[in-house]
Amino acid sequence: MAQSPRNTKVFLRLPAVKQKISLSKSAIYQKNDPDSKYYDPSFPVPVKIGARAIAWSSDAIDSWIASKLNGEVA
Repeated sequence: MAQSPRNTKVFLRLPAVKQKISLSKSAIYQKNDPDSKYYDPSFPVPVKIGARAIAWSSDAIDSWIASKLNGEVA
C-alpha cells in the first residue's frame, strides 16, 4: 500500500523553505545563527544531505509553522 503524500517525510531545500515560510535566504540563516539578533532557537536546523547540500526536514518546518500559529514565541 502506498503512502499518501501528506504522510511522506521529505527534505526541503532552501527555495522550498523560503516559499513555505515567506522569509528570505538571509532571514532563514539568521534564525539559525546564535550571534544574530534574529536568532530563533526553535527554528529547525538544516541537515547535511551531500558534500555541498543542506536541507530542512519538512516535518520540522511544519512543526515550527504550527508553533508560530499557536502563538509560541522564541
